[in-house]
Amino acid sequence: MDNCGEAPGERELEIVPLGCIWTTPDGEGGGMRTGTNLPAIGGYNQAVVLDAIRRAEDGLSRVELAERTGLSAQTIGNVSRRLLDAGLVIETGKIVNGPGKPRTILQLESRGSYAVGVHIDPAVITYVVLDLRGSIVSHSRTRTPSASQPDQVVDLMARSIDHLIDDSGVDRSLVLGVGIASPGPIDADAGIVLDPPMLPRWQDVPLRAALSEATGLPVLLEKDVTAAAVAELWFSSRNGRANFAFVYYGTGFGTGLVINREAVRGASSNAGDAGHITVDAGGRVCICGRRGCVGDLITPRSLVRQAVEAGLLPLPPATEDDLLDLASIVSSLHRLAELAGSGDPAATKILHDAGRHLARAIVVIVNLLDLDEIVFGGPFWEEISGAILEVLPFAVESSEALIPKHGLRFERSAVGEDVAAVGAAVLVLDHAFSPRPSAMLISV
Repeated sequence: MDNCGEAPGERELEIVPLGCIWTTPDGEGGGMRTGTNLPAIGGYNQAVVLDAIRRAEDGLSRVELAERTGLSAQTIGNVSRRLLDAGLVIETGKIVNGPGKPRTILQLESRGSYAVGVHIDPAVITYVVLDLRGSIVSHSRTRTPSASQPDQVVDLMARSIDHLIDDSGVDRSLVLGVGIASPGPIDADAGIVLDPPMLPRWQDVPLRAALSEATGLPVLLEKDVTAAAVAELWFSSRNGRANFAFVYYGTGFGTGLVINREAVRGASSNAGDAGHITVDAGGRVCICGRRGCVGDLITPRSLVRQAVEAGLLPLPPATEDDLLDLASIVSSLHRLAELAGSGDPAATKILHDAGRHLARAIVVIVNLLDLDEIVFGGPFWEEISGAILEVLPFAVESSEALIPKHGLRFERSAVGEDVAAVGAAVLVLDHAFSPRPSAMLISV
């Protein structure tokens, strides 16, 4: 049994550990949770009905809701009235389907609730406000403070969130909370960012509590690659996407994993660190002590370093931490992509080699989990995607190490470069409104 707490609707959203995620439908109504007509669990039934309405793009009638959820007509009527009174659904019209009274259609009221999503990348911090239907209402970005001090970042985030909510025109009382997508590793139960790469001063930072205190809003913490995978589930729920790896490409590299339409988190919510898969036995020595780790070969910092060594780019300036300045890395990566796009053979070779390195890592992941789809995205993916995808699909499918014999699909993110921030906000909506069986437990 999960530990997600009481039913949404029974109490206000609290700062609690993330431990579950809604399941998307299989296109035929499969995977839909059903309710119960027992008393004293109206909160759970309300979440079941709201979730069913959310899944139906064109809305559902009360009769259809009863059929899909297994709830009685009386329960559906009571729950629908509560949702209408709460401003979470609206009646959008009537349909006539055979003899009898026309059926009134219920749809989500997009303005009924909102959620804020924040993605922390060592280079940029992205902010979004989503409405109840998952549409982006407002969006902004700031450069991550160069000093990388946690208190400075928290202060910046709190001010940016306040400005974003004000600029969006959203009633602050309708904002359910803030979701943070952070580089790992994290302690999800305690809400602590433990020791992320490329943020050297971030060790044991109680980010969830600090940001909640600074904003006055409930806060959820999730690993960035998992948040990205969750966003893909939300926005691709009708295309049959069920078993995939989300290849996240930002300042770092990682994979969000989805099996049977559920995000894979692992024992400590830190699943998805694929950066130390060995793909080149003769490659450069990684910080882990081994040679040829994929994360050390394909990240923006590594690609820029290779371009500098090849004489294609000047050396970016170093920071006080003796690391290449991240802002310069971003501009240098852009220049490298431009050179490859214009046909420069040395630049093209660097990106094609990166594509083949990534392909070897993907083969390992596909073999391990029997996936049928690879989705690519993240803040810097579009910069290099053209050259990478010229070689990667063939390199994966022609690999002698590839075990599964079914076809593989290679897709760009359905969300775009802000996928992790969007996923963080989606998690807030999910936590507030998606049905959880734990809500049916009797408390004593």
